[in-house]
Amino acid sequence: MISASDFYKVMCAMVPLYFAMLVAYGSVKWWKIFTPEQCAGINRFVAVFAVPVLSFHFISQNNPYEMDTKFILADTLSKMFVLVLLSIWAVCTGKFDWMITLFSVSTLPNTLVMGIPLLKAMYGDFTQSLMVQLVVLQCIIWYTFLLFLFEYRGATMLIRSQFPGSIAASITKFEIDNDVISLDGRGPLCTESEMDVNGRIHVRIRRSTSSAPESALSSSLGLTPRASNLSNAEIFSVNTPAPLHEFHHANGDIAFGHGDLGFGYHATSPRLSGYASSDAYSLQPTPRASNFNEMDTVTATAIVNTPMWIRSPAAAGKVHRQPSPTTKIVWDSPGKGQGGLGEGQGHKDALGENDLSFRDCSIVEVGPHGAAKDQEMPNAFVMLRLILIMVGRKLLRNPNTYSSVLGLLWSLISFKWNFGMPSLVKYSIKIISDAGLGMAMFSLGLFMALQPRIIACGTKMAAVGMVIRFVCGPLIMSAASIAVGLRGIRLHAAIVQAALPQGIVPFVFAREYGLHPDILSTGVIFGMLVSLPVTLLYYIVLGL
Repeated sequence: MISASDFYKVMCAMVPLYFAMLVAYGSVKWWKIFTPEQCAGINRFVAVFAVPVLSFHFISQNNPYEMDTKFILADTLSKMFVLVLLSIWAVCTGKFDWMITLFSVSTLPNTLVMGIPLLKAMYGDFTQSLMVQLVVLQCIIWYTFLLFLFEYRGATMLIRSQFPGSIAASITKFEIDNDVISLDGRGPLCTESEMDVNGRIHVRIRRSTSSAPESALSSSLGLTPRASNLSNAEIFSVNTPAPLHEFHHANGDIAFGHGDLGFGYHATSPRLSGYASSDAYSLQPTPRASNFNEMDTVTATAIVNTPMWIRSPAAAGKVHRQPSPTTKIVWDSPGKGQGGLGEGQGHKDALGENDLSFRDCSIVEVGPHGAAKDQEMPNAFVMLRLILIMVGRKLLRNPNTYSSVLGLLWSLISFKWNFGMPSLVKYSIKIISDAGLGMAMFSLGLFMALQPRIIACGTKMAAVGMVIRFVCGPLIMSAASIAVGLRGIRLHAAIVQAALPQGIVPFVFAREYGLHPDILSTGVIFGMLVSLPVTLLYYIVLGL
């Protein structure tokens, strides 16, 4: 039976976290203390220092030689069950995108920020070690696997748009330029292909703005390409216009075809940009504008029909000039519906000047019969190599990767030979890690305040997401825990941690890859508000 003192102890652990989030929310929404650019600076600190150091602090203090195998097995079994079930459903229905989203919503909670203080207050200090073990698995295994799924989706979209039908089956090698960090489709990419005498196709993937000095774009404008280091980072500011719903040649917009993943350039003016709040958990370099993204409408229109240099498989590796075919680009802003924008409407109709939101883009190749049929893919080994390269590059740019690996390595060494961290280093890390938890919640409050809507995906979809997160997740976890033999307080802790709010990292991935970011955003924001009464309810019911 839960006593009043137990309940008060839990509230003492949780209320300060929500207080930090509320103060941040009010600082932006009500009191106007922080501008979006200042929020970006705070989020930058959280991304680069606070959260990685917090992760390192917890992981390095956990003894990896005393891990609870049953607890870890129960968590792994529950995730594997959900993954297998969703995979079978995706194969039968063809909804691979929804498989990724549902897996994220149902199995990846916010264990580091919410789980450790909550479970420690509910069930004691030993649960901190259990939560840290789950954090290690999440950072090293499950987030990497989720990134693998997103890159696989990006690779298949690229291949289907650039090599329709049976052409892709002849691809034997992908060469990726060093400045290509991801296949998320957020930056203009270009593919060049060569066919050897045996009919095997070699494909080079590069950034069309920084790796192609011979392109018609740079030569026509007389610009020297300047590489932008905004790879994978969606830059938003109060002056960032919303994307048009469609780009057509007839409207005088540029649409790169065949050699380029379809990206259109429209008239924009130079602007100051700041990071979206969700970049708090995604390390991106300091913004440096590229001179290709801020061109004048008249200049851009003048080169609409200028052909580009591309390599064609049919030319056996010879380079020739070929006009770009018609490519249709569809940009959707979540929650706008199909009739959200007319063809001639301005950017400001889609998003207000002060709105910081998402962009969800899908690329559709317009062919004689619509979507390509009987699409073939390259050899599995070729695809695997491409995806692993992209995943590796993404992980190398994420500070949480280094903090998790270094923390695990230090714990393996220190607990093996029984020596501690030097005090000078220990207290230097502690002073930042102590601020990490509060700053992470503060950053979440900033993120909530900068969004135009708390429920971005609609009430019906939000309700479904909450049921999956707070009902289905704990039920599956309880079944897996009982199956492996967990009982007592450890069983209760496993169920409550499965009812924690949505993790931040899955949302960051969803926003970067343009896959249902509105659903994951609602899971983060609304889930934080719902999780407190839900976890308390589980705590009380399980304690009866």
